Amino acid sequence: MINLGKKIIYQIYPKSFYDSNGDGVGDLQGIIQKIDYIKKLNVDMIWFNPFFVSPQNDNGYDIADYYNIDPRFGTMADFEKLVKKLKEIGVGVMLDMVLNHCSTENIWFKKALAGNEKYRKFFYLRKGKNGGLPNNWQSKFGGTAWSKFGDTDYYYLHLYDPTQADLDWHNPEVRKELFKVVNFWRSKGVHGFRFDVINVTGKAEKLVDSTDPVEEKSLYTDTPIVHKYLKELNAATFGQDPESITVGEMSSTTIANSIEYSKPSEHELSMVFTFHHLKVDYQDGEKWSKMPFDFMKLKELFTEWQEKMDQGDGWNALFWDNHDQPWALTRFGDTGKYRGKSAEMLATATHLMRGTPYIYMGEEIGMIDPDYSSMDDYVDVEAKNAFKALTKKGLSDKEAFEIVKSKARDNSRVPMHWNSEKYAGFSEHKPWLIPTDQEKINVEEELAHGEIFNYYQKLIKLRRSEDLISDGHIKMFLKDDPQVFAYERYLKDSDKKLLVFTNFYGKEHSVKLPEEYQNKEYQVLINNYDTKDSQLTDEIILKPYEALAIKIKQ
Repeated sequence: MINLGKKIIYQIYPKSFYDSNGDGVGDLQGIIQKIDYIKKLNVDMIWFNPFFVSPQNDNGYDIADYYNIDPRFGTMADFEKLVKKLKEIGVGVMLDMVLNHCSTENIWFKKALAGNEKYRKFFYLRKGKNGGLPNNWQSKFGGTAWSKFGDTDYYYLHLYDPTQADLDWHNPEVRKELFKVVNFWRSKGVHGFRFDVINVTGKAEKLVDSTDPVEEKSLYTDTPIVHKYLKELNAATFGQDPESITVGEMSSTTIANSIEYSKPSEHELSMVFTFHHLKVDYQDGEKWSKMPFDFMKLKELFTEWQEKMDQGDGWNALFWDNHDQPWALTRFGDTGKYRGKSAEMLATATHLMRGTPYIYMGEEIGMIDPDYSSMDDYVDVEAKNAFKALTKKGLSDKEAFEIVKSKARDNSRVPMHWNSEKYAGFSEHKPWLIPTDQEKINVEEELAHGEIFNYYQKLIKLRRSEDLISDGHIKMFLKDDPQVFAYERYLKDSDKKLLVFTNFYGKEHSVKLPEEYQNKEYQVLINNYDTKDSQLTDEIILKPYEALAIKIKQ
């Protein structure tokens, strides 16, 4: 069985990694050309965002053909070459499976529109009621979740963009078709799968009205049947492969469900992505708002999820950044004086926890949100919709823009900064999204003079060599400290212990060690400043954004 605790996964957003043919869009050949860099990363697997045939209304999460590579990214031969090249350096492939919905350009939806009864049953088609829509559900991208189904008197459900029609998993034919997709890519040498918003596949057959937005989510999120679907998916596909690593993106999930999704004995998934910790700068739960992050809430969420998932034998995917989030360094760190130290501190906080760490491309060089000046700089449909909604609420264009600028998904989708050139060495032509700050933050500069990349390498090596990190349990301490996030890693049948301290602010702070750890010998496992091994006193002074992990010598 794979030891998930020793694995490190790197995420590549293909559209923004490297453009090999000068069309302004990253592609598979571009990734192949950066194999030497990928080798330097020293990771175990790469999760690729979708590069299947798509109209790109939601950046590839609207799939028109699950079996072919979108020509803008390359060919199947390119993909096969990429898998082969990665295998040669010991790196596996994780593909993004978007199985809750498909593009309205997909042949299944087209056949349904043409009146084919078999394919009509692939979607949630409902008649309106009382002269209105089938129910009052809202799309997660804003507006109603229903659109007219051709020139019929039916509507189809889309929890996301109107061009992303939800697939009806109640229909066994749908599930069989989707399992075929997973097995096709397994036959191409793929051992990893990330399942997009997989916990919203369990919508009821009777789609009732909701009473409020919170209750509405519960009508289609984490319903009991999702577990049945995942067990079926596991048995029919990746569960047959002892090397498989799977992760479910779990929208608005709970700890109890996440334990069941990821507990090995349940035979569902290897681990889960959850997002509660990335909502601590949402004013009253509203994403499109601007406020400083709530540090105590962040600690509370990490504590609850880490300890309870551990107790229940569930498994977390550990991450700060991905293609749907603004950069964590801008949100939780210091992008100026302490950019390096705060990047390292944030990495330490998650990498030494219990779970499997994910690194999003550019995180390892300390990338930050782009400095855009107008809505014209953004491409993402969600950001544009949010700007309209905010101005409609009465905010000025300036106020609405400041909020969008702090939360837009495009922030992390900017092209990878390879060097300081005009287009960051990503392309010789104008890219689909414009990079900023590449003159000071780029791979070339980081590898030559920086410290963040090398620090990530230390964290990766530690996870592979130190059982306390890969296999240990977790217990939080200093829970009431307003500035420091700290925890202990331990093994049940051992007296070895590891203590981790991370200072989330740009000022010095002293922490008192719990009594049981005072006056002990300790070894510094990692520190983003230069702390030498020494005797533990009852007080440690942490420098601005300091990260310190010490192993107790019993």
